[in-house]
Amino acid sequence: MSHIRLARISLLLAAIGLNAAPAILGMAPVQAAEEKKAPEAPKDTVRPEMYKLIDPAQTKPLLDAKNYTEFKSRLDQAAALPNLTPYESFILSQMSVQLGQASNNYELTIKGLEAMIESGRMKPEEKLRFIDAIGTIYYSNIKDYDKAIQWFERYGTESGDRVKERQFIIRSYFLKNDFASTKTEVLKDIEAAKAAGTVPPKDELNLLGNVGIKTKDTELYLQAVEELARYYPTEDYWNDLLNRTRGKKGYSNRFDLDIARIKAVVVPSKMEPEDYAEQAELSVLGGFFTEAKIAMDKGYPNGIPAGKDKAALQKIRDSANKGAADDAKNIDSGIPAAQKSKDGVGLVNLGYNYVTLGQFDKGVDLMKQGIAKGVAKNPDDAKLRLGYALVMAGKKDEAVTVLKTVTGNDGRGDLARYWIMYATGPKIAAPEAK
Repeated sequence: MSHIRLARISLLLAAIGLNAAPAILGMAPVQAAEEKKAPEAPKDTVRPEMYKLIDPAQTKPLLDAKNYTEFKSRLDQAAALPNLTPYESFILSQMSVQLGQASNNYELTIKGLEAMIESGRMKPEEKLRFIDAIGTIYYSNIKDYDKAIQWFERYGTESGDRVKERQFIIRSYFLKNDFASTKTEVLKDIEAAKAAGTVPPKDELNLLGNVGIKTKDTELYLQAVEELARYYPTEDYWNDLLNRTRGKKGYSNRFDLDIARIKAVVVPSKMEPEDYAEQAELSVLGGFFTEAKIAMDKGYPNGIPAGKDKAALQKIRDSANKGAADDAKNIDSGIPAAQKSKDGVGLVNLGYNYVTLGQFDKGVDLMKQGIAKGVAKNPDDAKLRLGYALVMAGKKDEAVTVLKTVTGNDGRGDLARYWIMYATGPKIAAPEAK
């Protein structure tokens, strides 16, 4: 978001004719000689002695020459004349706006605009433009955010349009360090957008993240990043979201492999060699040797580099290669034993091994059998893994149905949401060229 709104007052002046010369008393058209009744003076006129002071033929050159002192002196003299009519006051307010605009005197500009707004002489649409202009000057130029909020809210009240200035009201709260109000208003907008089936403004989601940073509220920051990844997905948002989930309060490290799996699928370009090494190590420990081999091949396509970790990495690779070779030959032989087991966890794990081999239908079927048999420990973990196996198998609708049943505050519920976001949300934007 651009933090600055330029006040285009000069365009507003032209739009409603503020630069036009005022009518002067006594300049009405001459009537026919035979007309007995004297012509009625125009209602909107200024007296001749005032016109001499504010005649545009004399004042415009003063502004062009930046002779603001003389221009102001003429205005003051005109304002000092007795018994000013409403029209004369209106004209002087116009000229105050002209002077304020030319000399960057924001207080003078606002004073003139306020007088014009309250004069009762403006059309509704003109009045609204000037209310907007005052809010803009307070926001962009004077940095008086309380006044900016006041005028932007007035715009909403008088126009009936509560949306146009909404983002600037919320940002005004943030810029005046009222983070509690910023948070409240942004969350309100997010919920309203979701209820309406629309997308929350990206600027507001970024603002929510900044509130989290300013207030050291890591949960709020993570919530903002999740919403950004959901509605405006980029590799950076997703990578930040997945990395920070592991540091979330209550997170269980038994989901470290699940985090590595979704990261490898959703943002593979963010996977570093050490990320693949971690995934491979965790996969070996879980008995998913083909998955481990794939990870090591991706992380170290040219072999294990020299360094202090070479021996450990080589050990992971050797275990992965041996286990993957055994699985390729003997995996089918494990099905009968898994089916005879009272606990379905063996079928679930065996099924996921088939998924890693690219045999999605067979793998998913075995995982379903295992869940139907019953998993004694953390049964929802199995449903989570079935859910994302279905995503990888291209069965999006079924995957979402399964994943919506998965809950938990230890990372499991988060991962289920993330897989739904990935399966149903917008395509992740490609990184910008540097």
